[in-house]
Amino acid sequence: MASPKIKQVKLGKVVFGNPHHFVLIGGPCVIENESMVLHHAERISKIAKKFKIPYVFKSSYDKANRSSIKSFRGPGLKKGLAILSKVKKELGLPVLSDVHCKEEIKPAQEVLDIIQIPAFLCRQTDLIVAAGKSGKIVNVKKGQFLSPWEVQNIIHKIEATGNKNILVTERGFSFGYQNLVNDFRAIPIIRSFGYPLIFDATHSVQLPGGGGIATAGVPEFIPTLARCAIAAGADALFLEIHENPKEALSDGTNMLAFNYLEKLLGTLVEIRRVAPLNGEI
Repeated sequence: MASPKIKQVKLGKVVFGNPHHFVLIGGPCVIENESMVLHHAERISKIAKKFKIPYVFKSSYDKANRSSIKSFRGPGLKKGLAILSKVKKELGLPVLSDVHCKEEIKPAQEVLDIIQIPAFLCRQTDLIVAAGKSGKIVNVKKGQFLSPWEVQNIIHKIEATGNKNILVTERGFSFGYQNLVNDFRAIPIIRSFGYPLIFDATHSVQLPGGGGIATAGVPEFIPTLARCAIAAGADALFLEIHENPKEALSDGTNMLAFNYLEKLLGTLVEIRRVAPLNGEI
C-alpha cells in the first residue's frame, strides 16, 4: 500500500510532511517562569540540532483544563506571550501554544507561529474557524472522544476559512476509567486526509484524573509509543519535556525527563532512516 500524498506545511526551515525527516515539538507543559522556559528551550534545541531534527518550542501560557481549581495554570495570556516572544527573539525558535477562546487568537497570532487547539476544544466550531482565519498554521489535537475518521470534519472547518496550513495531533483514545489507549491505525487513517500527522507521545501516557485532583501517568511507556508512531508514519513527534518532572507544576507524571531525550531521538532518527514514508508495504 503506497503512502498517501501529504501536503507539506512549511514554517521557515521547519517542514511538516517531509518523508525522510520528522519534526520535534517539545518543551515543558506550562510556562513556570521566564528563566526556566529559556533554559529548557535552549537545551532541547541543542539536542535536536545534534540529530538535525527541525524543532518547534512548545509551552502553554495557560492550562485551562486542569483537573482541580487549585492546579497551577501558568502566567496567563499577556505575560506568557511575552516570554514566548523572548524565546523567538533570543533563541530563534518557532513557538507553539494553546488558545482556549476566540478572544485569545488576535493577541496570540502576533507571537505564535503555530496556534494549537486543545483536545477538549477540537469540536468548538467558532474557535476553530477563528484560528483558521488567523492565517497561521493551526494544529488541532484530536479529542480523546473522537474516532480518527471524524478528524475530517475538523479539517473541513479550517479549510472553509481558506487556510490549508493544517496539522493534526493524535494523542490516544479514552474508554473511561482514567486510561488512554493508542490505536496506531489512526496514523495512516488521519494522514490519508492529506495533512501532516503529529503524535503526542507524552499526553498519550496520561491517566486522566488518575491522581484524584490531578492527572496521573505512566511515562515509562513514552519511548515505546514514540518508536511505534515514527515507524507507523507520524510526520512529527510532540513531547512534553522537563528537567525534573517530579518538580513540574503541570503534567509532571507524564513528561519526559531530559536524561532520556537524546537517546530516544537518536533511536527515532534511525527508525525514520530505514522506514521513510515514500515507499510501499
